[in-house]
Amino acid sequence: MSLAAPAFVAAGLPPVRLLPGRARRVAAGHPWIFANEIDMARTKGRVEPGSLVLLEDDNGRALGIATFNPHPLIAARLLTRDAGATIDAGFFAARLVRALAVREALYAMPYYRLAHAEADGLPGAIIDRFGDTVVLQINTAGMERLADTLIAALDRVVAPRTVVLRNDTAVRKLEGLDQYVRVVRGESAGAIEVLENGCTFFADVAGGQKTGWFYDQRDNRAFAAALARGRRVADFYTYAGGFAVATAAGGAAHVDAFDRSQPALDLAGRAAQASGVGDHVALHKSETFATLERLGREGERYGLVIVDPPAFVKSKKDFHAGVRGYRKLARLAAGIVEPGGFLLTASCSHHVDVETFTNQVRRGLADARRDGRILRSAGAAPDHPVHPYLPESAYLKALVLQLD
Repeated sequence: MSLAAPAFVAAGLPPVRLLPGRARRVAAGHPWIFANEIDMARTKGRVEPGSLVLLEDDNGRALGIATFNPHPLIAARLLTRDAGATIDAGFFAARLVRALAVREALYAMPYYRLAHAEADGLPGAIIDRFGDTVVLQINTAGMERLADTLIAALDRVVAPRTVVLRNDTAVRKLEGLDQYVRVVRGESAGAIEVLENGCTFFADVAGGQKTGWFYDQRDNRAFAAALARGRRVADFYTYAGGFAVATAAGGAAHVDAFDRSQPALDLAGRAAQASGVGDHVALHKSETFATLERLGREGERYGLVIVDPPAFVKSKKDFHAGVRGYRKLARLAAGIVEPGGFLLTASCSHHVDVETFTNQVRRGLADARRDGRILRSAGAAPDHPVHPYLPESAYLKALVLQLD
């Protein structure tokens, strides 16, 4: 991609006007504008999907600069309230410098989520950093058009040697975008190292899940590691071994790591060896629900059981079946926790709030006839900040319980 990315100024941007009475929420600070809040008749045939626009209230007063796509429910995403701003590499570099300062205050090494969409002023864009490799995930038509500009800004701020676009998320279909994975600079040959909490992991940034690694569970892995000392641990949905290796490094007597994906287990095995705990981690290719049921029947018990599944509720139509899945998972996982042991269960479903998830876990414990107490209720690590007006974007829920 070219580093000579274009600049955009308000004078050259098409206006998008809100309907009467629809500007109050945006003016108060909300970064999203929904399709039913916009005078679409004014924009029809005049504004291409993904365009930068000058957002106006119904009287023509400027509210700021936004990206616009008439097709999804969220039709406009506010980029800046400064209607006179120039949207260029310098604009994005300033946002990245601010985001970088936060991450450098949090972490000693350059392994973190560098930018988390609206919360870091980059609506529709996620950037994960793995040393001198950065992985971008672009989910909106507006940010897709600005990809060259954003990469030019990354060059100014962190100068990555390798840049990978992981634009293969399902949400891109709602924006009318193709799905693809592309190495735009450098080489992405196989898995790369991830350094976290004193352990070495491996992320497949081109072919693994999401961007190749889940930085969001960093703090929850550290908490689990502290509980694991001297205990037998079972880690289900281990993926690349995040919880399994962390708990083994924390002093677990033995860790059984389960996943249905052999490539994921291979990454977990490499991480265990690189972290010096290969002799304490056993890898098992298996389906979680069937394995939990079998272990329960056999009377197997662990001092710490971890269940960190992929999203059970990927859309609203999945809601009822998905929440029943969390209840069943809690029941089966509780059934193999030894008396006085610990259960860590998590959900990354955007459509399931904390209250709903906690209620399903509580019902699962009742089904298993187990009593206990919640020791910790947590979300994502702080490199996944939340925009104050988008509490629903705090997608990760994790509960740690001690069971009698």
